[in-house]
Amino acid sequence: MENREEIFELLNSLLLDKKYAEFMRKIDELNDIDAAEYLESLPDELMLSAFRMLKKDAAAGIFSFMDFEMQESIIERMSDTEIAMIIEDLFVDDAVDILEELPAIMVKRILKISRPETRNLINKFLSYPEYSAGSVMTAEYIDLHKEMTVSGAIESIRKKGVDKETIYVAYVTNESRVLEGIVSLKDLIFAKPDDLIGDIMETDILCANTLDHQEDVVAMIQKYDMLALPIVDKENRLVGIVTVDDAIDVIEEEATEDIEKMAAIVPSDKPYMRAGVFEIWKTRIPWLLLLMLSATFTGQIIASFEGKLAAIPALIAFIPMLMGTGGNSGGQSSVTIIRGLAVGEIENGDIWRIIWKETRVAFLCGIVLSVCNFLKIILVDNMLFHNEVSLAANLVVSLTLLATVVVAKIVGCALPVAAKKIGLDPAVMASPFITTIVDAVSLLIYFAIASAILL
Repeated sequence: MENREEIFELLNSLLLDKKYAEFMRKIDELNDIDAAEYLESLPDELMLSAFRMLKKDAAAGIFSFMDFEMQESIIERMSDTEIAMIIEDLFVDDAVDILEELPAIMVKRILKISRPETRNLINKFLSYPEYSAGSVMTAEYIDLHKEMTVSGAIESIRKKGVDKETIYVAYVTNESRVLEGIVSLKDLIFAKPDDLIGDIMETDILCANTLDHQEDVVAMIQKYDMLALPIVDKENRLVGIVTVDDAIDVIEEEATEDIEKMAAIVPSDKPYMRAGVFEIWKTRIPWLLLLMLSATFTGQIIASFEGKLAAIPALIAFIPMLMGTGGNSGGQSSVTIIRGLAVGEIENGDIWRIIWKETRVAFLCGIVLSVCNFLKIILVDNMLFHNEVSLAANLVVSLTLLATVVVAKIVGCALPVAAKKIGLDPAVMASPFITTIVDAVSLLIYFAIASAILL
């Protein structure tokens, strides 16, 4: 079997030699994702020519997998008729995703040339709040009526299923489109031809509302291993479905956003390679400025103890270690809790159980670190590097290390839960933010213990 690179080289050769019939036959053998990647590898003009050669029923599928910039380029250069054909053949959720990224003037052009029913459906989807179930669902589903026979339902699926997102689950609705039940393709295949859909359908239905958050929808799909989740409006009328491939897209989007927030970056819609230097700068500089200004507190704490530090200069050398260990300890707890909140393992009411568990873990970690640090100062700092750290100073550093780890882990586990409880994204309370808090607290602990023992 030829690998992709060999196929792409062959396609290039056929295209340059103007062997278009053979080129079309070969590109038809590719799946839509590989075909999209191949077209993206071509120069703009050649890419557009090759795209125009695609069969009508294949063009929309390949177009939906192309990079946004390529999609925009194609729309800019194609006629209204050509664009309308692509939009009409796209699944509604794919069309909406594309329109949300395009400039307003291009969106107006596309909506103007679309069929009225397509335009109304797209406008309806665009009106749903961002990150809601309605914004990620698709309207291409199989609907049946409970008065149908199994043979009639299968025939209906044969006629309508080609253009639907999935045929493995059908949804039973009444004349008002109220969701009454679901029936799987497996149930239809094993049922008798003259059985009624109303007799074999499942009436215990899991569904979500159009205004539910997309993360809640994904959690349901994950929990119940569903291929698709029906989405209803306030009157329980079926308006769309969220399929498992849509759920995967949401998971990737949410994970990317959380990672960016945890790294103190303002979330961006653009992939890294598509974003310009100025755009990347805008996503990074706000948090960097905030964290830099917040570090003023740690500077003030050190400045207020400057005189005492001058009397015992050995204490200065351990400040980076204490702050670093505290930040790392808090980061471990925060990441664990944020992940638990994201996948539904942890609820808001679990905060006291979490704090109690993390406190015990913190004491175990802190004791081990303190003992190891105490021995390290004796064996390495004093005997190897001859730093002459006194036993009292060693005790101060080791006790501070224990206290810092305990405080850091409590802060690291409590803040994400508290953030979610007041409606903030827990990812905001990740390492950079927690580290800044723990840095200040660890210094206060350090100097308080030092003052009590040494001064």
